[in-house]
Amino acid sequence: MTDRSIERKVLLGHKLRRFRAGLGLKQSEMAEQLEISPSYLNLIEHNQRPVTVQLLFRLGQAFDIDLKEFAEDDNARLYAALREVFGDPLFGDRPVREADVRAVAEAGPTAAEAVLRLYKSYRELREDSQVLAEQVASRDAAQGIGGAVFPVEEVRDYLQSESNHFPEIEASAEALWAEAGLDPTDVFGGLSKYLLDVHGISVRVLPVDVMPETTRRFDFHRRRVLLSELLAPAGRCFQLAVQVAYWAHRDLLDRHVERAELSSPEAERLCRLSLANYLAGCVMMPYGRFLDAAKTLRYDIEILQRRFGASFEQVCHRLTTLERRGARGVPFFFIRVDNAGNVSKRLSGGGFHFARFGGTCPRWIVHDAFRMPGQIRTQIAAMSDGSRFFTIARTVDQIESRTWEQPPQHAIGLGCDIRDAGQLVYADGLDLGSERTATPIGVACRVCERLDCRQRAHPPLNYRLKIDENVRRSTPFTFTPA
Repeated sequence: MTDRSIERKVLLGHKLRRFRAGLGLKQSEMAEQLEISPSYLNLIEHNQRPVTVQLLFRLGQAFDIDLKEFAEDDNARLYAALREVFGDPLFGDRPVREADVRAVAEAGPTAAEAVLRLYKSYRELREDSQVLAEQVASRDAAQGIGGAVFPVEEVRDYLQSESNHFPEIEASAEALWAEAGLDPTDVFGGLSKYLLDVHGISVRVLPVDVMPETTRRFDFHRRRVLLSELLAPAGRCFQLAVQVAYWAHRDLLDRHVERAELSSPEAERLCRLSLANYLAGCVMMPYGRFLDAAKTLRYDIEILQRRFGASFEQVCHRLTTLERRGARGVPFFFIRVDNAGNVSKRLSGGGFHFARFGGTCPRWIVHDAFRMPGQIRTQIAAMSDGSRFFTIARTVDQIESRTWEQPPQHAIGLGCDIRDAGQLVYADGLDLGSERTATPIGVACRVCERLDCRQRAHPPLNYRLKIDENVRRSTPFTFTPA
């Protein structure tokens, strides 16, 4: 195995300890199977010794375990999220040291997750109180207040926890291809025939005058799927596949929703929709064919669009799901923003971590995509911790609307670790190893250590504003250690 995640020594003691406990093994029993001493295993489990490549191989030979998944560094994700939490002004009078943040992430991952959940609840309660204050000030009745978890964030966290990959749904999509006898050149026609022949459901595309504000609707009484003529061919096929997911695979979707243990009916419905969308993507872009094509075409998104009859966003999203054991693609991260910088979709991957409680860095290329609509832009981004990523960004195809309406504007950012960038056609001709070609960016201002950034909006963790009324600098703020 040559995966980069196990090419270095890593501290995975907490994961190894949990894995051993789950098997019900004593340290001496696992040590014997790994051909090491119990005392050495004890040091590993307390992160006083690293898990070497050789030991990982022994672990894979002795136990049924996915080495790539096991070797993923969860500490980095937790550390990034905790730094964001402790960068909140709430801790301004008692700043938390970097070493303490890292120690919590490494030694107490369960406690770290609990801190993140508490902070998320605190943020939601604080936002609720702000809404309540505004409503009281305007003498409006307060509605929808009560510290409830936001369904969008809850579902987003669930998808992230599953690495946006659902093997059962992938398998059901492949079974549907066989059952319906789908033809790659006419998936829409094949799905329409399948619904009619097997389920007695017809498909009709209606004029915009009949469906002015709706793109898809299921008519239960007449057993019809109604689609708007405003939908582009990729959109029609996707929405029809979503309806197939709801009708023919409802039990599968319900099982996953139940497994997610969400806190509200709204979150459950949103999760079910997200999973139906996932299944629709699997139908339009079957895993094996899509992965082979992606690798052969070196992840050329525009050719993949044409080959699979999909939109730019659909292809980008599908690329983030290629996590099948033994048949993985490049680990991508994904984000969708509007022209005001609001994040409507995001998924971490490839070692990149988004801010959980805020926006993104304004120096990131995804925000510049609106300047050149429809054109793919590239960027090598350097983080303050030394990690580097390759990102492509492009505006998405406009959502269907009437000519007199202003359509929503969104841009997609898709990226990977710089070590994977050579597999992408978009990196051709770029000097991926040069530090001078990289743009310094951060995750979010609160956790970014670049004190000289001209676009900084907030002080970073462990720093306070330094105001000098007699000096004007090119950067908006100067800081002093807290």
